[in-house]
Amino acid sequence: MSHVPVLSKEITHLLNLKRGDIVIDATADGGGHTQILSESVGEKGIVVAIDQDEEMITNLKKKFENHIYRGQIKLACENFKNIDSVLRSLGINEADAVLFDLGMSSLQLENSGRGFSFLKAEEPLLMTYKSNPDSEDLTARDILNNWGDEKIAEIFKNFGEERFYKRIAGAAVAARKEKPFYKVGDLVEVIRKNVPEFYIHQRIHFATRVFQALRIAVNNELEALKEGLKNSFKILKPQGRLLVISFHSLEDRIVKEFLKNEKQAKKATVSASKPIRSSFDEIAKNPRSRSAKLRACVKL
Repeated sequence: MSHVPVLSKEITHLLNLKRGDIVIDATADGGGHTQILSESVGEKGIVVAIDQDEEMITNLKKKFENHIYRGQIKLACENFKNIDSVLRSLGINEADAVLFDLGMSSLQLENSGRGFSFLKAEEPLLMTYKSNPDSEDLTARDILNNWGDEKIAEIFKNFGEERFYKRIAGAAVAARKEKPFYKVGDLVEVIRKNVPEFYIHQRIHFATRVFQALRIAVNNELEALKEGLKNSFKILKPQGRLLVISFHSLEDRIVKEFLKNEKQAKKATVSASKPIRSSFDEIAKNPRSRSAKLRACVKL
């Protein structure tokens, strides 16, 4: 499966990159945006592509072998919250633009083998972005097998906006007494048995919100986003552009609040009060883009 970048035309317009610019792809994934950014800045420009998944970085090394050799693309296996330290390690002081695409990777859903997708019943319940997690790394399995029902319910409510958060959390704690959670199918079955019949037949899969909540909790995604936005703004040049694509309300709320605060502090101009959405044509070609929201600012 190839990585299809969303809102690419709108991003290209708002970034307004010039030959020789330095731009950061904070969420490199399969390299779709990285490719577009590299074409925009040309041979004398630099794209710093960041991803915390080692498997993604390995694939990008193969895909952009020639660009890396020429110094046009530099890869970093790191959490984007550390974007400022990544640049320092590369001997770069500031950037002309930063792009975040916060969408869940289709490549990880399909190929990671770490339990991100509720459709992959036999995969282990890990949900960590680390391709080789060690024993100290938190996993979805750890949460479900060891945390109390109130804490699990809080995750489902706050990170998944799950309507039946209490019922599912209580059922999970009861179920683990009989059999510990190990694979994706174990969790999907508990959810299915503890939501109303109508909930199972909605357009959105009945396990979507619980899986989102666990993934966010395991990877501490919302706090990482707050740190990543703050640190990316620090390393932008004056008139540098920050663009963020979010896919659910929790992320968008954080991005909106950050841009609002920078605008009120007279540190940035915000491109528009409302997010930019995908066109009908793009949604028809790439249904994933339906929920994408693009927000942007320029540093003063």
